Amino acid sequence: MTRVRYGFWRIYVLLRREGWMVNHKRVYRLYKLEGLNLRAKRPRRSRAGAHRLDRPQLSGPHQLWSMDFVADQLFDGRRFRALTVVDNFSRSCLSIHADQSIKGTDVTGIMERISRRVGQVPERIQVDNGSEFISKALDQWAYDNGVTLDFSRPGKPTDNPYIESFNGSFRDECLNLHWFLSLEDARQKIEVWRTEYNGFRPHSSLGDLTPNEYIEQHRITSDSLLMTG
Repeated sequence: MTRVRYGFWRIYVLLRREGWMVNHKRVYRLYKLEGLNLRAKRPRRSRAGAHRLDRPQLSGPHQLWSMDFVADQLFDGRRFRALTVVDNFSRSCLSIHADQSIKGTDVTGIMERISRRVGQVPERIQVDNGSEFISKALDQWAYDNGVTLDFSRPGKPTDNPYIESFNGSFRDECLNLHWFLSLEDARQKIEVWRTEYNGFRPHSSLGDLTPNEYIEQHRITSDSLLMTG
């Protein structure tokens, strides 16, 4: 009832996490009987879309971030935009900043706040060719901090697949399910979802771990290797 857009496998993982030792076949049968299989299919990509650029090899968090914009509206039709920022290694959502207008200087301020919070700047940031991302303010910030802005090719969203996938989940599981009464109400509900995305929602690409668990597992493994070395 509370996570109606979670698919069968994610529900199965959550049940196992809570101690329900049932196999996936039983969960799927109940899932179908309860009429929960109502997920709308996303449009199929063209064959050419499968041929993406080689993804960089990442060995830890905060080496590569991705960011993009998502648009939505309040209950009265007033539109707002949300800047989403994701760490490609851990799939952790670093920030979702919602406002009615977000300029290049605002993007720079958001990057600065995230960098101070995590204690470092990324080596690269993947972005599209939007006016906010090609602004002089963001270019100057990237130059001053030694960050490479990696721009997608025009008309090639598959050059930045992580943020495209995240934005699809964000819209499907948060924006489409809530009625936003004000901009502040939208910010609060979005932040609740972001916290759950990082700390509760299992990710199949991370071995059914949450981004927070994946980061912690990486830290423990790195510390063990360092001590062994």
